[in-house]
Amino acid sequence: MKSVPIKVEHEGKWIPTTMGIAEDRFRIDAPLNQEIPYKSVVDLEEKKNQVIITTGANGEGVYRIASVEKVLLVLKKFVITQASAYRLNAFFMSPAIRGGVLVQNAQWEKGAIAVMKTGIWFVSQEKQVCIPLDEVTGIEVTSREIQEKNLDVVKIDHLIENELVTSFVLCPLTTLQVLYNFLKEATRDTEVSEEIDPLTGQVAMLVYSGMDSSAIENMLKLSHKDLDVIYEKLLGSGLAEVLYVRKEVQLTPKGVRYISESVKSPMD
Repeated sequence: MKSVPIKVEHEGKWIPTTMGIAEDRFRIDAPLNQEIPYKSVVDLEEKKNQVIITTGANGEGVYRIASVEKVLLVLKKFVITQASAYRLNAFFMSPAIRGGVLVQNAQWEKGAIAVMKTGIWFVSQEKQVCIPLDEVTGIEVTSREIQEKNLDVVKIDHLIENELVTSFVLCPLTTLQVLYNFLKEATRDTEVSEEIDPLTGQVAMLVYSGMDSSAIENMLKLSHKDLDVIYEKLLGSGLAEVLYVRKEVQLTPKGVRYISESVKSPMD
């Protein structure tokens, strides 16, 4: 088992230590002194130069590990291919479409897909891609021309930095529908279960198009308070999140005096 330097979060602090990576498990040395079989892992998340590994059926163990990219790539590959997750061999293209335009040099990768508690992972010899489940906006079976043949694929629409992108998964027909059903079930929490009124839907569409609050108020002839009520509906239904809080201000007497004095001509 080869040891590599890492930092691990322990009791709220990042502690320098070493980690051993083997074919079927990894070991975190002091202060944890634990060996974790890959098959006990139920979830894997990544954030910049760290990964969060969760083990146990009820998420009893959580390990936050930071290291250089090369080390994390090796660790993630072992976890993705051996963790306790729905997994199958497949071809994938991710991302394939970004903002409605085909991604340049996008190609099919031969590898595997693993669906964990918080994300859909793709892994091949060259790539590791994660689609967080809460970033998925749509899943469907569609047809795509591949090597001059129309083949069924699973299409996954999702967000990357608030931009809509599309990924595709290609696998044998015998498992395609099973994969689709599993992905639909895994992303059920992101589906819209209630109807919204036409005006609220129109505001949501304008937000999606990139309009700010002032532009929406002017276009729909809404007051600031009316728009806030609609925003609360979108927030309450989970269709939107707060980006920032806009402040409305008025000048104090001190402010009015400053402006009055600053606009006076030198002759006054």
